[in-house]
Amino acid sequence: MALLGAGVIGGLILTATVGPVLMKQNPFEQNLLERLSPPSSVHWMGTDDLGRDVLARVVQGSRVSLTVGLLAAGLSVFLGTGIGLFAGFRGRGWDAVTMRVLDVLLCFPTIFLILMVIAFLEPSVLTVMLVIGLTSWMGLARLVRGETLVLKERDFIWAARGLGLSETRILLVHLLPHLLSPVMVAATLGVGGAVLTESALSFLGLGVQPPNPSWGSLLSAGKDYIHMAWWLTVFPGLALFATVLGFNLLGEGFRDVLDPRMER
Repeated sequence: MALLGAGVIGGLILTATVGPVLMKQNPFEQNLLERLSPPSSVHWMGTDDLGRDVLARVVQGSRVSLTVGLLAAGLSVFLGTGIGLFAGFRGRGWDAVTMRVLDVLLCFPTIFLILMVIAFLEPSVLTVMLVIGLTSWMGLARLVRGETLVLKERDFIWAARGLGLSETRILLVHLLPHLLSPVMVAATLGVGGAVLTESALSFLGLGVQPPNPSWGSLLSAGKDYIHMAWWLTVFPGLALFATVLGFNLLGEGFRDVLDPRMER
């Protein structure tokens, strides 16, 4: 299953990087004479209400989804790992304050927290990426903090302290490598979650703005024609489904391989 997920993600990366270059159809070119045309040999996924090629727009939208997913997940991993590692290692007052802040943030549903923040900002790819990354690090911070509390009492950490090593060296050289397993799993699963969140925001009109295509905005535009042009929602929906499933399968595979407590 992990290999299947890796194959899907590899196909997505290949599509996002070279797909728009190889496409003969322009994702922004309108042709009202061919509006709402069904899938054919010319337009493999049909056309939308403005006569634009759906396949070209789905391929172009993969760039947006992959960019937002990877960068937002990267920002989330950076914040969650750093804050959790520092809070768990320093303990006492720092840990107590950090956990209370996390408790407050976790009281708000993530999607409402994102909507509240993005309501005051101009919708764009950069805004969506930053908002998703800044509102999705709390769970990872809790996970890293818990692992750090266990690891810092191990003998090799006490030996490092006895040698007079600095806290920075202990954190980066001795603690962080032992946390890579859960962080990699959380990061992989986080990409799929970020892609899904971006699509939800674009579906609501708060994400990527026209004329730039996004899978969420394609679904939103196609819902008005779902009874007469099924391809406008089916193909972007399948692309979104396959992408999120691929990242989830890859994350589960990483967990099975990297977690020594899993049964072989």
